[in-house]
Amino acid sequence: MTLHGRELNQDVRELGQLLGSIIEAQDSTEAFKSVERIRNNAIAYRRGDGESREPIHDELDRLSPEMQDVVARAFTTYFELINLAEERERVREIREGVQSGDLSDTVEEAVETLAAEDVDPDTVEEILEDVMIEPTFTAHPTEARRKTIKAKLWSVGKLIQDLDQIRLTDREVRRKKRELRAEVTSLWQTPQVRDRRPDVTDETLNIQWYLENSLFDVIDEVYDELEVALEEAYDGEVDVPKLYEFRSWAGSDRDGNPYVTPEVTHETLDRQRSVVLDLYRDELKSLSGVLSQDIDNLEMSEAFEETLETHKADLPGVADEIVDRYPDEPYRQKLKLMRESVLRVDDVRSGAYDDDGELLADLESIAESLRENDADEIVEAHVEPLIRKVETFGFSLANLDLRDHREKHTNALIETLDREGIDYESMDEDERVEFLTEAILQDEPVIDIDVTDDLSEDSQKVLTLFSEAAHWQREYGVDAIDTYAISWFEESSHALEVLFLGDQAGIVDLPGYCGFDIVPLFESEYALTRVREMLSTLFENEAYSQALEARNNTQEILLGYSDSSKENGYLAANWELYRNQKRMANICDDFDVTLRLFHGRGGSISRGGVPMHEAMLALPNQTVNGQIKFTEQGEAIAEKYGNPDIAERNLEQMLNAQVLARYNAMENPVEDIPEEWIDAFQTAADHASTEYRDLLETDGFVQYFEQATPITVIENLNMGSRPASRTEDRSLEDLRSIPWVFSWTQARCIIPGWYSVATGIQGYLDDGGDMETLQEMYEEWPYFGTILDHAGMALAKSDMEIATEYADLADEELRERFFPRIRSEYENSVELIQEISGRETLLKRSWMEDNLERRNPYVDPLNLLQIRLLAQSHLTETERRALRLTVHGIAAGMKNTG
Repeated sequence: MTLHGRELNQDVRELGQLLGSIIEAQDSTEAFKSVERIRNNAIAYRRGDGESREPIHDELDRLSPEMQDVVARAFTTYFELINLAEERERVREIREGVQSGDLSDTVEEAVETLAAEDVDPDTVEEILEDVMIEPTFTAHPTEARRKTIKAKLWSVGKLIQDLDQIRLTDREVRRKKRELRAEVTSLWQTPQVRDRRPDVTDETLNIQWYLENSLFDVIDEVYDELEVALEEAYDGEVDVPKLYEFRSWAGSDRDGNPYVTPEVTHETLDRQRSVVLDLYRDELKSLSGVLSQDIDNLEMSEAFEETLETHKADLPGVADEIVDRYPDEPYRQKLKLMRESVLRVDDVRSGAYDDDGELLADLESIAESLRENDADEIVEAHVEPLIRKVETFGFSLANLDLRDHREKHTNALIETLDREGIDYESMDEDERVEFLTEAILQDEPVIDIDVTDDLSEDSQKVLTLFSEAAHWQREYGVDAIDTYAISWFEESSHALEVLFLGDQAGIVDLPGYCGFDIVPLFESEYALTRVREMLSTLFENEAYSQALEARNNTQEILLGYSDSSKENGYLAANWELYRNQKRMANICDDFDVTLRLFHGRGGSISRGGVPMHEAMLALPNQTVNGQIKFTEQGEAIAEKYGNPDIAERNLEQMLNAQVLARYNAMENPVEDIPEEWIDAFQTAADHASTEYRDLLETDGFVQYFEQATPITVIENLNMGSRPASRTEDRSLEDLRSIPWVFSWTQARCIIPGWYSVATGIQGYLDDGGDMETLQEMYEEWPYFGTILDHAGMALAKSDMEIATEYADLADEELRERFFPRIRSEYENSVELIQEISGRETLLKRSWMEDNLERRNPYVDPLNLLQIRLLAQSHLTETERRALRLTVHGIAAGMKNTG
């Protein structure tokens, strides 16, 4: 059976032709011809049919500022459309793979693997009980695209889907293509660049869109696939628990973002609750259309009749209405009452649900009654999907995590305690731990957290946040905002400071109650080398151990891939994170504490941005207890969750990986990694770290970075609400990792993803290591193989010819000091990775090569135009707009902002 009517090349060709005809119609024939000459020359050079890029430069020389803007818009819009075509191709491959049974990494495959291993039903159920997957959406970086542009691209994507997937008459095809031309024309006429920086509300609405319009619709389908597979393999002997929970930092992550105020967090909680309640009311109304059974055809259980009568008593006015409207339809009566109870959650009237558990109980009562009346098919098709939605999204849509920098808490305590006559600032670490422990455990408050008039603005914000958080938990439920992450965690006292502030606000009442998980973020080398010392201090601490006990004895730990990589380089940072994950698991085991790792990954390779199912399978077995949490950021959210088919596929792959990883960890609690391999990686990491740090610490490197990348343009782009740096300082330490990676990606020299890999590997070989060991590690150790494969991907996306032109923007002395060194490391890394992998190419998958080959000729002109504009000392407003457009276009072409 043919599922689709089109293919990728057809979509790419027709969209390109459509865009060309619109440029000619909207601007001029000369504009179209200029774009075509640049495009054809770029393609010819990449194919080897051109001796140099001089024809492209010549064409760019002739462009007026207005024509530069047209060219930048043309190539940027092209990539926006081609990304849609590639997304459509991915959906085709998923659907065809499902139909043929050839799709890998599915939940069916995971269940079949367990069955083939003769895993009994009880063990399968135990594995599933352990699993909890928590994607956590963050607002930084926001996408380079405007919300308006995304909406138009969504419409274009829907039309491409209709042309591909629906059998249409010639007349219908003509109409669809007319709509498509109209939408692309509107896209062309719409400014790509924001005229203002998005605020935090914009970012929260962006995250909310994916939850509301994609994930809410597909989550029950993943459960359904799992349950069908288990039914076939285990004949209904395995019950499926809750497996997913979505969380968000948008509107609650205060680290370095002065615009995330308590008011913003409150608005986010309120809006998300309203959205999810509206969704439930719609679902209940649809369910009422299905459950139209007459009382004469039903055998009503005493339990169902009791819950119906109790509900009527809670809502007497509605009860009178439903008896008149649905006199003989008990399910519709119940559903109308449920809709009213959902409606009243947000107001002061009685009869509202206190929490999502009450809604779940009512849905379960309907399901049970239907089963008693032999209507299992209705339960499976209509009631269980809604149950899964309520289990997953609760009354929060996505639970919020709070986060702030540890200095903010310390400074707030110094100021607040000073007015009580307590000199917290002069205390050493041991004294602080002792003081905080006693203060938390005593009954009387130490400070009045609501009195903030005499404090600095930052300290006022800290105390107000904790005071408000106590109110939010009472209003929205503890689960709605029950995690507090501490950035740049470097001392045990940093956790106790947050516990103390929670205690003073009433969020903590020990022993017995603690309203949030306190999550240290380990990201600096200093902190990562002292993990055992700090965790041991906390686990042995009387107050903190009581807080842990109140939180199911579970310690969540956030690993910072971004800043650790910026500090130590890709290879050394990943090795240090791997070693520390094992170390953390061992420490938690020693203290009988359950570890939940929270992987703070970004979208790029250097920030941990690998496919999540691959990352799960490569984790150390000691850390795989079934619970996993990870950040999803920026354009990665759109790529993974913007299309419902792709969203479902991502969730399915995660579940496949987590189930198999958990089973493997149960069978092999500690993987057998040869000591020789450990020593090899350690040696390579040591050499790599030394080289990376030496590059960054060489005098003039910050100036070179500023001159040879578009960092200053990126800092001024209206991309996200968060400043590019934590303070006003211009230093690599203070610069956020996102603009750091984004800048190098734009310059096609992605050193955050590969610099010092070659030096590290060569250092191991020079110290007596051998290539055969490295090749064996690559083939047999998933973690090592994954690290090298993704360094290879970053190398493949880099282009030293283009990077050379960016380097030429720098002062000659700086360029000669740094670029030959960077280029040599690139060339050596390419050579060594190819030798270790045994491949002639850097990329493991052929489709990635095809993707780059298709994109490179269209990215190149944007790079060359950007370089020209960066080289000018003075720009007109039109030229500045064109420059900003090149940043958007290159990001779309590279499919990465950082």
